[in-house]
Amino acid sequence: MRLYIAEKPSVARELAAVLGIKGKGGGYIDTNGGVVTWLFGHVLRQAEPDEYDERYKRWNEGDLPITPEKWRLFVSETAAEQFNTVKNLIERADEIVHAGDPDREGQLLVDEVLDFVGCKKPVKRILLNALDEDSVRDALSNLKDNKEFKPLMLSALARARADWLVGMNLSRAYTLAARRAGYENLVLPIGRVKTPTLALAVRREREIENFKPTEHYGIKAKFSKDGESFFATWKPKEDLEGVDSEGRLLNKKIAEEKLSDFLKEPTNGKIATFEKKKQSEKAPLPFSLSSLQVLAGKRFGYAPQLVLDTAQALYEKKLTSYPRSDSEYVPENQYKDRERIIGNLKAVGGVLEEWADGANLKLKSRAFNDKKVSAHHAIIPTKIKANLRELTEVERNIYILIARNYIAQFYGDHVFEQAKLTLAYKNEIFAATGRTELEIGWKVLYKEAKKDDEEERQDENGKLPPMRKGSAVQFEDGKVETKTTKPPSRFTPATLLAAMKGIHKYVLDPALKAGLKAVYGIGTEATRASMIDELLKRGFLKYKGRTKQLIPTDAAYLMIDILPKDMTYPDKTAVWEDYLREMADGKGTLESFINEQIDFVKELVKVAKKVRIKPVGKYPCPRCNQGSLVKRNGKNGVFWGCSNYPNCRMTADDKNGAPDLSGKSASREQYQNQSFSSSYSSNAVPDDVIAFLNAEGAGE
Repeated sequence: MRLYIAEKPSVARELAAVLGIKGKGGGYIDTNGGVVTWLFGHVLRQAEPDEYDERYKRWNEGDLPITPEKWRLFVSETAAEQFNTVKNLIERADEIVHAGDPDREGQLLVDEVLDFVGCKKPVKRILLNALDEDSVRDALSNLKDNKEFKPLMLSALARARADWLVGMNLSRAYTLAARRAGYENLVLPIGRVKTPTLALAVRREREIENFKPTEHYGIKAKFSKDGESFFATWKPKEDLEGVDSEGRLLNKKIAEEKLSDFLKEPTNGKIATFEKKKQSEKAPLPFSLSSLQVLAGKRFGYAPQLVLDTAQALYEKKLTSYPRSDSEYVPENQYKDRERIIGNLKAVGGVLEEWADGANLKLKSRAFNDKKVSAHHAIIPTKIKANLRELTEVERNIYILIARNYIAQFYGDHVFEQAKLTLAYKNEIFAATGRTELEIGWKVLYKEAKKDDEEERQDENGKLPPMRKGSAVQFEDGKVETKTTKPPSRFTPATLLAAMKGIHKYVLDPALKAGLKAVYGIGTEATRASMIDELLKRGFLKYKGRTKQLIPTDAAYLMIDILPKDMTYPDKTAVWEDYLREMADGKGTLESFINEQIDFVKELVKVAKKVRIKPVGKYPCPRCNQGSLVKRNGKNGVFWGCSNYPNCRMTADDKNGAPDLSGKSASREQYQNQSFSSSYSSNAVPDDVIAFLNAEGAGE
């Protein structure tokens, strides 16, 4: 018997439909091509610390770091019944077909089940990039040996274990550090990716808070050449009084004096330099998930998670390909599908019909490139014709974006002529640019959306008059312009996600910036949106205004301020992500990566034990000045003890609901035998916090 194991029921149903359904059982479908069963994402979960050792139920500094010698998995309670079904089917099967999603997480969640049950049977791999019948049949005819994908599985396993090590250890270490300062009910969930992401928002907010606007002044001048007017901008000399280090003139009076001089006769000037080049721009590539999320966020204000959920819905309706893709390229063998796909888009009607009607199917864009495609390809329309009336408004908008970028592959380049000049006038330099469109090409598809999509730029002059170096020009008029520097924009979910993908721009070490440009950011295509959502749900970020700007909360500032730079800047995380991608390509080892994570965690745990946080609370400890006196219940009744215990053993009797600092302190034994200690019971941690700690890279 051949057994297909899909990642989720919806994929199993589509696969079974193509194989030919014979009957259904509990948790599986019998088909002409074998039995199809399914998982519910990860049916196995990583062990909690206390499942390695009972003492870890309490959060105790002395137990850190926790580093499992042998990693353990448990069957999730919610998936136990289906797991047993899959296990029994594996025992009956002669051959397994791994039908997890075509990414590293999809590879792991089926492989880990096979390993967990000790499967030694031959395993094939099917890569389902789309669920329409033709795509499924193509995938069935091109099964691969699952052993080829072991590096991909190891990469996902390394990521999962690294997230556990960082999350479980540093969350405990820094939560305990906060508790020493009197933060009684605060849990600080530290994540390998979430924390540097949160730090981006914190630093951006501080840049805005500390920003001081600067007014500066310029002159926009109107010149003419043979009766044709154009505009040029005055470029103040560096040594001019009032010019700052960035070349901005801060003295309005000087600008006004200059303009007054420019208006006086004689008004003749001369072109100092003139350069004209014919240039072209190629069509934007089809979407990866991140690029789709960013554009949909800018165009429609959609949250990244909504875009992912919608792309998933379109995939399950067989209208678009697999959504959790980090690729913007398509296999070359899919070029043959262009006529059918474009024909279907033409039949949809409306703007898609208009765009598809103009497509030149003889063109082959750079998007069709086997060398740029691995397990999955860009998000594109399938060969199934869409009925837009049956889609929700969000689904229609996302589908049209995906379809437009696909259609653009069959339009010519946008061709234009770019002109740049400088001119000399009264011993000063002015500069101007001009742009003349020669062939609109693919940009005809984006004209209506150019303001929202930021896909069109316009030079001030449009077309400059014909001229060359040495040509005479006349000054006609001018005006002083007042400009004010603006603070950086707050992140929105879409722009924060874009920052996670373009993380090299935010690294602290300049030597790393260039090398990390090739890294596809921190996090994965599937998890970035959920991480931002988690930061919102856990109260570390909040929305502001109609555009849903992201504002850090007090808890976010506290967490980022007490952590070392290795956790708040993305340098190490980005390097690790690069290593994980190399692992997926067969380079590097799981052992070396995990050993590096353990060393990193050990070092940061040491730092956490020494960190000093300004104490909070109504009654600062008068003995250590590092904690606060908090009310406790001891064997002899209520008393007050320092939150910095056991580093500080200050206690005081209770007097009318406050510590009696003038009275005799309680004994050491009283403090040691009451319910408070330096440890922290994990039983007191809400379930959603535990899930947050466990979910750093989950969700694909």
